[in-house]
Amino acid sequence: MPSETSKRLKTYELTIRAMTPDDIDKLHELSITVLWPHRPSDWRLLLTLGKGVVGCDPIGRVVASGMWFPMGDRYATIGMVITSPRLQALGGGRWIMKHIMAQCENRDILLTSTRAGYRLYQSLDFQMVAPVFQHQGIAAFIDRSKLSVTEGIREFDTNDQQSILQLDNTAFGIDRSRIIEAILEKSQGSVLVRDNRIIGFALCRKFGRGHVIGPVVAQNGDDAMALIAPHINQHTGHFLRIDTAEQDSPFKTFLIEAGMPEFDTVTSMRRPSFKNEDSEFHSFALVSHTLA
Repeated sequence: MPSETSKRLKTYELTIRAMTPDDIDKLHELSITVLWPHRPSDWRLLLTLGKGVVGCDPIGRVVASGMWFPMGDRYATIGMVITSPRLQALGGGRWIMKHIMAQCENRDILLTSTRAGYRLYQSLDFQMVAPVFQHQGIAAFIDRSKLSVTEGIREFDTNDQQSILQLDNTAFGIDRSRIIEAILEKSQGSVLVRDNRIIGFALCRKFGRGHVIGPVVAQNGDDAMALIAPHINQHTGHFLRIDTAEQDSPFKTFLIEAGMPEFDTVTSMRRPSFKNEDSEFHSFALVSHTLA
């Protein structure tokens, strides 16, 4: 851990300390300043899954944050790296990142970078993996009878948990069971069963302005669309979001027709760069930008 617990950025002095649940209201205010949609309950969930630091100004206001989330002993994700607009050009983000990366204890790190953060992460030796497309909007009803896959979709059952954890592990390439278990507790889910075997799933939970779909694991785009459709129909007329690295035209067209046009593009990055093993299963949607 860097020993530098205070830093002067030009005429602005910050101190750094561990993030605690008592900071949630201040963290919510901070995320609002950069137009991020996280609610206090979203911050609270993240604090149950990871650790973080906050940067405070001389009168104790939280003006910067950063979190990391272990996935076993080898991997971690970094997220919620926020600096107030005043500090964005003064090196506050780099200072926060140095502290967070030191806590990760030589793990391979995955993060999702906004446009504003890309140059910072690139300077810290993170390598681009793929663009991630944020689709969101007011959900529009999908006629499921017109989809290529119309059978085998049912609601998630608690007995499905181990199958879902295994599918996610296979598709993502890293065991993140603790994260998925926590998301399952907050989610409604759909699974695809074929030949008495679960071969895909999609989860949907409250987040930000409405609900978010993710993660989604399936063998192909047709299966993924069939898994997502029940969640779209359940939230027709309400705000819905999905984050995907898919560039497949039919899949993206499906999201647009469902009322979720592309809103923004961010970048998945890793340090050091590594590649998942090939698998018959594929991740069609992130859990979130923070949790990958």
